[in-house]
Amino acid sequence: MPDTRLTDEQEALRKTVEEFAREVVAPVAAHHDETKTFPYEVVAQMGELGLFGLPFPEQYGGQGADYFTLCLAIEELARVDSSVAITLEAGVGLGAMPIYRFGTEEQRLQWLPELTSGRVLGAFGLTEPGAGSDAGGTRTTARLEGDEWLINGSKAFITNSGTDITRVVTVTAVTGRSEADASGTGKAEISTIIVPVPTPGFTAEPPYSKVGWHASDTHPLSLVDVRVPAANLLGERGRGYANFLRILDEGRIAISALSVGLAQACVDESVKYARQRQAFGAPIGTYQAIQFKIAEMEARTHVARTAYYDAAARMLAGLPFKKEAAIAKLFSSDAAVTNAREATQIFGGYGFMNEYPVARHWRDAKILEIGEGTSEVQKMLIARHLGL
Repeated sequence: MPDTRLTDEQEALRKTVEEFAREVVAPVAAHHDETKTFPYEVVAQMGELGLFGLPFPEQYGGQGADYFTLCLAIEELARVDSSVAITLEAGVGLGAMPIYRFGTEEQRLQWLPELTSGRVLGAFGLTEPGAGSDAGGTRTTARLEGDEWLINGSKAFITNSGTDITRVVTVTAVTGRSEADASGTGKAEISTIIVPVPTPGFTAEPPYSKVGWHASDTHPLSLVDVRVPAANLLGERGRGYANFLRILDEGRIAISALSVGLAQACVDESVKYARQRQAFGAPIGTYQAIQFKIAEMEARTHVARTAYYDAAARMLAGLPFKKEAAIAKLFSSDAAVTNAREATQIFGGYGFMNEYPVARHWRDAKILEIGEGTSEVQKMLIARHLGL
């Protein structure tokens, strides 16, 4: 088993982000949620703190830490505001990480210093209106014309894609097809291409009206005759599908960390409320029904945290981690949804009021069972690793 104990540096970073979340993020979280506004001032301070550069080498403007450390930061932010946490997770894991993992040195030097600073954001255009879990069903196309890619298509549910500081979106596109098989159609060759923002023909459509993550930026994208240099191909042509699978494997650990943060927030808020709320002449925390609910919530959170710690440690040790990442994502997202529901129940009528954080946690939790691979997809991955 890999060592999951935090180093002194990791614990120090965790405490720093915990304090930042409490003192900077928490006071404005409800406002941005209610007004559905992107927290530019918070993101700027996150950049100054070095959070967007955590897992990258110093030569690209990073902090020289690792992916585990990034997950610790995401967890602490999610204990206060999932919108801010997902902004960091997507900015690093989906915006910058593909360029670091698969880009040329020239592409890394061009994009990473700004992305790791947090002064600009990147996004990853994978999901389409008709291609979610079935990402192989990509319909966006990119045709090489001379020394340019001509891109046409649409993307859906893309985080960080329409902010004032978004500067790059990497998109998956069909760049060719293999020879026709017995069914009469060839297999799609999917590649990833870097699209600077702004580029003529690239449009971030009006933002979605969402159930939760109100302070997170999410748009559908339209690409109409978008032209970018041939050199903007990210990674090997035709390897886009395989490359994004690697990115999603890592991202599941980060989403698990976010889920744990939300689950822990529900425990924290419930303990505080149970000590203060009086019913039938005593604090409700003195009643076994409430104690057992909160005890189960804490146990759920502890197991979920252990799962993502293990997956992250395996990844950093160079061990296989795909199954462990799927397990962590499956269990922790369920823990977040269950804890949010139980916390709302503990708060009673107040839990249904948006002035209380648990109402926001309840709205923010459900997407965790969907984004970066649905719970059903995680079960498929786990079953495959069992030889089924």
